[in-house]
Amino acid sequence: MPETSSRKTRDFDADSPPLAWLRAATGRLRVAAIVLLLASVHPNGAFADASTLVDPAEQTEITKLDNGLTLLMLEDRATPVVSFQMWVHVGSRDEARYTGLAHLFEHMMFKGSDNIPPEEHAKLVQAHGGRLNAFTSNDFTVYFEDIPPEALPLVIDLEAERVAHLDISEETLASEREVVIEERRLRTDDSPEGRAFEALLSTTFQAHPYRWPVIGWRSDLEAATVEAAREFFDAYYVPNNITIAIAGDFDPVSTRALVERAFGSLASRTVPRNPTREPEQMGERRATVHFDVRAPLLAAAWHAPPTGDADGAPLDVLSQILSDGRSSRLYRSLVYDKQEALFAYGAYWELVDAGVFYAFAGVRPDASIDAVERDFFSEIAKLRDEPVSAAELEKAKRQLEVSLVEGLRTNHALASRIGRDYSTFGRIRPLSERMAEIQAVTAEDVQRVARKYLVDDQRTVVHVIPPPPGDES
Repeated sequence: MPETSSRKTRDFDADSPPLAWLRAATGRLRVAAIVLLLASVHPNGAFADASTLVDPAEQTEITKLDNGLTLLMLEDRATPVVSFQMWVHVGSRDEARYTGLAHLFEHMMFKGSDNIPPEEHAKLVQAHGGRLNAFTSNDFTVYFEDIPPEALPLVIDLEAERVAHLDISEETLASEREVVIEERRLRTDDSPEGRAFEALLSTTFQAHPYRWPVIGWRSDLEAATVEAAREFFDAYYVPNNITIAIAGDFDPVSTRALVERAFGSLASRTVPRNPTREPEQMGERRATVHFDVRAPLLAAAWHAPPTGDADGAPLDVLSQILSDGRSSRLYRSLVYDKQEALFAYGAYWELVDAGVFYAFAGVRPDASIDAVERDFFSEIAKLRDEPVSAAELEKAKRQLEVSLVEGLRTNHALASRIGRDYSTFGRIRPLSERMAEIQAVTAEDVQRVARKYLVDDQRTVVHVIPPPPGDES
């Protein structure tokens, strides 16, 4: 459950009449591409030849403006929808003075600028039948609008306006500070899962800024100054730190001209980055969180490689085998067979500077968390000690391949894919390359990465349990 803060209130009601066309359009499959993909499937479920796959993202046009802004354009006329996404290469890892600033700006970007009143950006997009939202992660802050083609020039101007002339005032900061503090209370302070994940990351990472929460520590949110906010915005909201991804029904020539006119006058700057790297973990770490829960939580994490590493595909396959669905090992063992857990899952989480393999289990009220932990780590040990079966391996690979194909369904999914890939790797990875990596994974690879990363004395364990009797804290 990687933490990603987002402005849920900006995702407008999907049942409102202006969005009827959008629901219908984005719900359609790109039939030709999907049929070609599925036609190349082996009887065992794996794709026969990754090199024959039709990948629309390979048609992306890449333009770099003189000021360093990168523009990705993928024309696809299959549906009358355009997805505009602005990927700002700033996340919680870039915060120096106060945590939570990256996410605070996700909120403040909707509070008006020199020429647009507060909340008017959202109202204008909604009036044209579109939807918009934003999210903040450890590495990126992303703003998006899914709109009819005729609204694209408006959206380009609106995004350029708030990058160039955002209102960063005491009044705006104070208003959004309270909104974020309340969001933190709901999602973390009053949530056993939120407390568990926050404790897990802050214990797993000792030096790297991935150790602090995307939403920020409450003390920092309360103390952040408008001067610090302006410094942060001026440092990271610059054109050479922005990638714009556009996918859908639009004209690339006229759109490129619109982006150059709107964003071309912005000045580039040197972007600061935190150089900290996490030292090797030299022993098991444990933390206990006291919380008023009837069903205790067990959480564990191991350090893993960053996104793009050659071990990524084997770790993805391992996570599918371990915890994807009711037939997965953790579910079968802890939930179905032993009936001591309410749920159990794990996943490989890729970040730009590092990775984490994490796992969670919800303990039944009548079960022992120590017993769940014993059986939980027994399943991890089996992955190290015994090769996975051929059936498990092929099922996991098929699930990952289907997930990749699903990324072709909508213009929003395509814009997200090209935006994320280019922002992370400086290129768009072909679907055939990613399919080939999955197909190449062997049972020996799965066992190798389990032995390499899921090591007992390099794990972090968190228990979320009720406070001791008489302890009201």
